[in-house]
Amino acid sequence: MSEESSPRRLLGPWSASAVVVASMIGVGLFTTSGYALADLGTRPRVLMAWAVGGVVACFGALSYAAIAKRFPESGGEYHYLAKMLHPLAGFLAGWISLLAGFTAPMAAAALGLQAYLAPIFGWSSEGRGLATAAILLAFAQHGFQVRTGVRLQNAIVGLKLLGLFGFLAYGANALEVNATGIAVSEPSGAFPVTAFAVSLVWISFAYSGWNATVYIAGEVRDPKRNLQRSLLGGCILVTLLYLALNTLFLYAAPIDAIAGQADVAAIAAEHLGGSVLQTLVRLLIALALLTSMSAMMMIGPRVYARMADDGLFPAYFQARSGNFRHAIFLQTVLALCVLWWSQLANLLGYIGFTLGLSTATTVVAMLLHRRKEVSAWEVTGYPWIPLLFVFSVLGSSTFLVLRSPTEAMWGLLTVVSGIPIYLLMKRRPSA
Repeated sequence: MSEESSPRRLLGPWSASAVVVASMIGVGLFTTSGYALADLGTRPRVLMAWAVGGVVACFGALSYAAIAKRFPESGGEYHYLAKMLHPLAGFLAGWISLLAGFTAPMAAAALGLQAYLAPIFGWSSEGRGLATAAILLAFAQHGFQVRTGVRLQNAIVGLKLLGLFGFLAYGANALEVNATGIAVSEPSGAFPVTAFAVSLVWISFAYSGWNATVYIAGEVRDPKRNLQRSLLGGCILVTLLYLALNTLFLYAAPIDAIAGQADVAAIAAEHLGGSVLQTLVRLLIALALLTSMSAMMMIGPRVYARMADDGLFPAYFQARSGNFRHAIFLQTVLALCVLWWSQLANLLGYIGFTLGLSTATTVVAMLLHRRKEVSAWEVTGYPWIPLLFVFSVLGSSTFLVLRSPTEAMWGLLTVVSGIPIYLLMKRRPSA
């Protein structure tokens, strides 16, 4: 039996695309614009940053689609860099996935859920109780049976999209009736290049997830066709949705009401339809964040299990009869630790910077590898699309180092800390 028809390839094109959409539509969408507006000062600048971020993400999706065609197996950057550069590079990418790719984003999504859902019950948005329960719920969904978790994931993603499009339609109509927010004049001044670049790093976190299916490529049917469809199709859909929703968020309320705020969607909903609509939107966003966390709980453990299969992670975390329970448990424990240790605003910069290093390195490795095996690669827009992706990501990351060195420092420490662990694991007899 060929590998592509293997029974373990359970995910069709919709399931693969749903993983991308669920991974992308998360805490970044519902929190980033408030922080970006505080830095950039005007709504058009914020929307420009979202548009640029979407284009960069689509460039990344096209580049990764070429890599996924060449290596249609699970593991993401860990698998790709080990194949194209060196096992150490692959391990460091897997280490980044463990800490910055899934653990920290799960904690960030849980914090966003706390900020949106807690006010409904009169609880503190700074607490951690609801956030903790959300992580445990994601563990319960995927920690026992793969097929059941996937079906539930697909259903909730569909419900989430219906809710977001419904809110968008209602909000667009309400803005047309009451356009006071649009009529407010925008502040003027010199274009803040550094602040714009840093905002792109935050927004890149909101777009992270465009590469979600490469982590579970070994479970996707007909990967050479469905992987590219899911990556690019999901990325385009989410980019358009992001631009529409953020236009609504930004113009529904005065600038002073949303600048620097985390729950910008709830503030916009209150201005559009009062407390009832605000409550409904809070519940919808809580659902969206739950699906984002669920997707990360589904994807991340596949990477750790693959590392365990290769002897670069303890064998305890290998998949057993198609079940990733041990790796999922590890993901849960680490996410809870980060949740109780971090703040949302700091996590956004750290995650965007660290993941940017990983994705840019992967695309650079693809460009180098293609020079050795030209006939084996099909790269859309070669070499300009991959190069534009790399320069955009690294350029924004450089500005973050200058503007927020602490977040960049933690990102670099994440990478460096993986080196001694790799050397230790390589010395094990089973490696």
